[in-house]
Amino acid sequence: MRKFQSTIEREVSIEGIGLHTGKPVRLTFRPAPPNTWAVFVREDIGPEARILASIDNATGEHVRGTTLANSEGHRVTTVEHVLAACAGLQIDNIEIALSAEEPPVLDGSARPFADKLIEAGIVQQDVERQYFVVGEIIQYHDVARATDIHVVPFDGYRVTFMVDYRNPALGTQYTTLVDLEEEFLEEFSSARTFCFLSEVEHLLKDGLIKGGNPENALVIIDKEFTDEDDKFLRENFDVDPSVQLKVEGNPLLAGIEQRFYNEPVRHKVLDLLGDMHLLGFPLKGFVLGARSGHSANIELVKLIKKQKEKLEIAGQYGPTKKRAILDASGIMKILPHRYPFLMVDEVVDFEKGKWAITRKNVTANEPFFQGHFPGHPIMPGVLLIEGIAQTGAFLMMDAYDDPEEHVTYFLGVDKVRFRKGVTPGDTVTFRVEMRSFKRGLCKFAGKGFVDGEVVCEGEFMAMAMER
Repeated sequence: MRKFQSTIEREVSIEGIGLHTGKPVRLTFRPAPPNTWAVFVREDIGPEARILASIDNATGEHVRGTTLANSEGHRVTTVEHVLAACAGLQIDNIEIALSAEEPPVLDGSARPFADKLIEAGIVQQDVERQYFVVGEIIQYHDVARATDIHVVPFDGYRVTFMVDYRNPALGTQYTTLVDLEEEFLEEFSSARTFCFLSEVEHLLKDGLIKGGNPENALVIIDKEFTDEDDKFLRENFDVDPSVQLKVEGNPLLAGIEQRFYNEPVRHKVLDLLGDMHLLGFPLKGFVLGARSGHSANIELVKLIKKQKEKLEIAGQYGPTKKRAILDASGIMKILPHRYPFLMVDEVVDFEKGKWAITRKNVTANEPFFQGHFPGHPIMPGVLLIEGIAQTGAFLMMDAYDDPEEHVTYFLGVDKVRFRKGVTPGDTVTFRVEMRSFKRGLCKFAGKGFVDGEVVCEGEFMAMAMER
């Protein structure tokens, strides 16, 4: 894997029609400076219509392709093949200008894009690549779709993929991309997109595949091919009258020959590479996917980015213990509380702006046990509530770039309940979930647990202010 960032040497262009829109489009690759990453430019709108290839710009429309949109609503669709070419060739910084919202489908693979990028010349830049090294298993699972996709620690970048559509026309297929530099161009970049014959009519009714044909999208014949099918396909696609659509013994429409014996699963790897490029940084890890599509890929990318953000925060505010995201020394760089009123010892886990889990290890040396109560030590309930409040304050302060310059004031506590006493030797786990956070005013709910049992709970309102 490359040590330094790279871009292209000169501008190159390629033209075609969009797979789903069917609209003619010109795509132009241009060099970009270090730390730019991949940026789409909608030139049909104007030079200001720039859309960073980032998971933050991914929309919820990922059934038949990956769509990005910026804060102004400028969109690009079906970006996965062009991004796969950038990812496979390890090109970090590039401007991708489009004359319409969807890149050209070309032959349905990433190879034409990759060939253009190689033609433009790949040049090394003087800034090192900052890899995110996966340190623990990150996984996404969708029970309804029987989808599993994981990333495990690995010193490099490798992908293993399996598809099992429970359809005899495709069956089970498996492949592994071991080395980007050695295998991407010849073994994966030319794998074409595909669909099933039984899906074609529905896709057309949904306004999709207007630019599709048997040459740029493999159509797998998964049902009986009828005269009605033949008529429908010829009426809706630009098919030469001399072309026989059903060839005996060939499972693909129009007798198209596969480029690889397992071309569909290789294309799935291609889609994954493109979707993973939305991380915005290069990755070291081993990706294992089963029956994954764009939606699942996007969810995995979100999980990887969240894990990276957690580790960055931990590194920013101090050393961590193996079992915690942040220890007490790091917490004290975010919260103003100090002994004996710091009621959280470590941050176990959190999701920015949504929830946080902390722990408090209660020992016999706590100063409040001297008077609460002699001979029968019980942690004061008000301090348990304070532990929830400090967990909420951590979640609030994490929203600011300079948390040390802010402080949290609590405005109200409601629905407080104490369920069980906390004694020396207990470990209290606090979990807080943010309900709303607008203009510095936050509402959240929290609970304290000991050995899985709720010991206290409440709802809070607080205000973050500059010190």
